[in-house]
Amino acid sequence: MRFLSSRRRHPAAKVLLLVAALFAVGALYAAVAPTEQSSAEPATSQQVTEGRELFSVNCSSCHGLNGEGTSQGPTLQGVGAAAVDFQVSTGRMPLAQPGQQAPVKPREFTDDEVAALAAFVATLGPGPAVPDSSQYSTEGLTDEQIAEGGELFRTNCSACHNFTGQGGALPEGKHAPSLVGVSNKHLYEAMLTGPQQMPVFSDEVLTSQDKRQIIAYLDALHQRPNEGGLNLGSIGPVSEGVAVWTIGIGCLIGFAVWITARGARAR
Repeated sequence: MRFLSSRRRHPAAKVLLLVAALFAVGALYAAVAPTEQSSAEPATSQQVTEGRELFSVNCSSCHGLNGEGTSQGPTLQGVGAAAVDFQVSTGRMPLAQPGQQAPVKPREFTDDEVAALAAFVATLGPGPAVPDSSQYSTEGLTDEQIAEGGELFRTNCSACHNFTGQGGALPEGKHAPSLVGVSNKHLYEAMLTGPQQMPVFSDEVLTSQDKRQIIAYLDALHQRPNEGGLNLGSIGPVSEGVAVWTIGIGCLIGFAVWITARGARAR
């Protein structure tokens, strides 16, 4: 009589092994996965507490006590500190009254209060942090890199802001604001967060270096002196062609009327 020397494996063994493997993979991913936050200074608990108090008084009526959003305003969970810094520092928020687009106006909060609001909103969900000055600095860029920034701007931004960043009209009464005089920090934050109708240009779409080059191009463009004459919005052949066509056709019509009137008097 032969006895079986091997023991039969329990039916649940495969399931237990699979569960253990999934836990191991999850732990490894959590350890090495990058976060969406950038290298900003970590917020203190006191700063978050102050931001929560400011938020409850000034922002919660539209965005909800926990930034979950209401019928009056979108959710702020996951927008990150950079979005808050951009909107509040430029005076777009708090919004004075509902409208198609939040206008730029004098800011209502100090730098410390803006930082506190941003720190609180950052706790509501992962999102882009306020960029470090090195991320939007244009120092050290070559003329070739600035020219590449111009190509990137014309490809990704000029359809709304026009070729010189003067702004332009959008559907439904909205508009792309002028970029003249906008700080480098706010330009970077706008590309990073996509305020209002603007798409988000994450680092996967436009790298940090790409953003720096676009900012450098705009700085160089807006610092260029006026060489004289009417710039007609500095948008190139479109406005120039309209002006020439209007003036040219107007002169031809006037000349035709003058000839007709003179011929009638001659008869």
